[in-house]
Amino acid sequence: MSKRTLNLTDKLYDYILEVSLREHSLFAELRAETNRMPEAAMQISPDQGQFMSLLTRLIGAKRVIEIGTFTGYSALCFAQALPDDGLVVCCDVSEDFTAIARRYWQRAGLHQKIELRLAPAGDTIDALISEGAAGSFDLAFIDADKENYDRYFEGCLELLRPGGVILVDNVLWGGSVIDPAADDPDTKAIRALNRKLAQHSEIDLSLLPIGDGLTLARKL
Repeated sequence: MSKRTLNLTDKLYDYILEVSLREHSLFAELRAETNRMPEAAMQISPDQGQFMSLLTRLIGAKRVIEIGTFTGYSALCFAQALPDDGLVVCCDVSEDFTAIARRYWQRAGLHQKIELRLAPAGDTIDALISEGAAGSFDLAFIDADKENYDRYFEGCLELLRPGGVILVDNVLWGGSVIDPAADDPDTKAIRALNRKLAQHSEIDLSLLPIGDGLTLARKL
């Protein structure tokens, strides 16, 4: 079988951004501030953010749960795509990172659509289920500690309505998923989830080579 994925050079990627990226200047400012941080690699790319924003609109989402918020760029992408009564529930444990996020959410005038829960994401998922939120979310985005990806996925699946979509980031993990020498816990957790989702009977599935690999799983 021939390979169909284009070799995306830096020059070609720049062209993609040039002809398709519609990034608000405030969003770009947040990316620039985050890029000066040692943890900058944790930030999603602007084209991925735009894709997720479009997907939010395409499925008519009103309620989104985000596992891993960092400095808030992806939450902005979701919030701008939601209707006025929409909500993004953000799960994170870092006061410092989310302080930056709050500042930009406020400046963007989108803070009223975002609810930040500072606690381990697994605990927040369990709390939401206990509060009766199962089946009430339209979209989930998982981009946090990799060792708990399986737990996050199954919890988000319970929170989603039928037809809702889960996005899982970093599923190619810089190529480590196919490196036999890579046996660290994060890589093994991502490999295990990828294999599991390939056979998962409760979802439709697509893995896209966007950013560091993005899985789309639609709940049946």
